[in-house]
Amino acid sequence: MNLIVAVDKNWAIGKNNKMMWSIPGDMRFFREKTTGNVVVMGRKTLESFPGGAPLKNRINIVLTKERGYRAPGAEVVHSMEELKSLLGKYDKEEIFVIGGESVYRQLLPDCDTAYVTKIDHVYEADTYFPNLDEMTEWELAEVSEEQTSFDLEYVFTKYERKNEGRIREN
Repeated sequence: MNLIVAVDKNWAIGKNNKMMWSIPGDMRFFREKTTGNVVVMGRKTLESFPGGAPLKNRINIVLTKERGYRAPGAEVVHSMEELKSLLGKYDKEEIFVIGGESVYRQLLPDCDTAYVTKIDHVYEADTYFPNLDEMTEWELAEVSEEQTSFDLEYVFTKYERKNEGRIREN
């Protein structure tokens, strides 16, 4: 399973249920990676999209504890067990966890690849992604050339879970 996220220098990902930046190149990268695949998100992430609508050309799965929650165009699940059962229908390589913070934290142990856009700026934030640089089970595998959007500099990185002692499921 994969995850995709954009973070600032402190691994911040948002404030007040919103991203703190708008980088066209990062949005294009996100679309290229996730289109035609399965995206897994929390309710607040779905509600942060324009019109609260699921992403087009993807299978959208929303994890929420709210039992009566409906999201037309998306599959809604209410527990990790229900989510994992549903995800079993898909190839792991086609699944992308896209947020928010609690969904990332719950599913990080199940992910083998993390696509992280690192923005060279510090924002005031209230939600964070775990710092993969501090986690021994993750290693930085790729870093792009530096990109620029207006006055922001950023790079696309790819982290991979180390295989030592890990039994991979197929």
